[in-house]
Formats: sequence, structure tokens, C-alpha cells
Amino acid sequence: MKKINPSTLDQRFSHLITQVVVTPPASLAFISGQVAVNRNGELVGQNDYRQQALQVFKNVNLALEAAGTLPEHVVQMKIHVVNHREELVEVIFQAGFEVFGEEWPLTASTLLGVQALGMPDWLIEVDCIAAIEPASGT
Repeated sequence: MKKINPSTLDQRFSHLITQVVVTPPASLAFISGQVAVNRNGELVGQNDYRQQALQVFKNVNLALEAAGTLPEHVVQMKIHVVNHREELVEVIFQAGFEVFGEEWPLTASTLLGVQALGMPDWLIEVDCIAAIEPASGT
């Protein structure tokens, strides 16, 4: 994949996102919105943005693994935050770095403030699209 941050666009967030991602022909995995629910269906982090963000990114990572791809192959990520405030940006992205470490998906991203998500206790939802590299020799 080719990641482009052209000098003609704002560079302030280039440590968190990439303005443009170009991918060669590849299979794509479309990861449904992941929320702070563990595999047992239990909400993690009632009224806690940090704890919910940690679980959300863990779920995204598990979904990527199930699709046979890696965080570095995410081509687009959308982060939906209930009652978004500026101070939540650091909280959410720090949680992402805790989960992904060096593998943080530096990709085309959108962070949206929303009024509500599918269930009243959900604070954060993340969906993404990732490329799946063809097996070697194909």
C-alpha cells in the first residue's frame, strides 16, 4: 500500500492518520462496527470512554485477525464517538496505541461525533476496511 500525506494538506495529525491510502488490487475485508462488548456479550467500561476504547480496539484487532489481515493493512477507519469532546481524541487514540502498539493502523481515518449508537450504553464504535494480501505465489 502507498500512504500519502501531501504537503498541500494539513500535517498536524499525520502521526495519527494518513490523508490518502492507495492499495493495489487486493481482496478487502469490511469490518463491521466494533463496540465495547466482549465475547460473552458483556459491556466493558460502563460510562468509561478509555475502557470502552480499549475493548473496541481489541475487537477490531480480533476481527482483522479473523479476516487474515493485519492492522498495517487497514485502508480506512471510522471512529464514532457519542457526545464527542476534544479531550476524548487523546483518550481514544492512546487506547488504540495501547492495543496495537507499533502496529497502529496509520490510515485514512474519520472521527465522528454522534448523538447515539445502536445501544444506549455504547460510547465508541469503530469500523474499518482492510486489504488482504494475496498469498505468496498467487
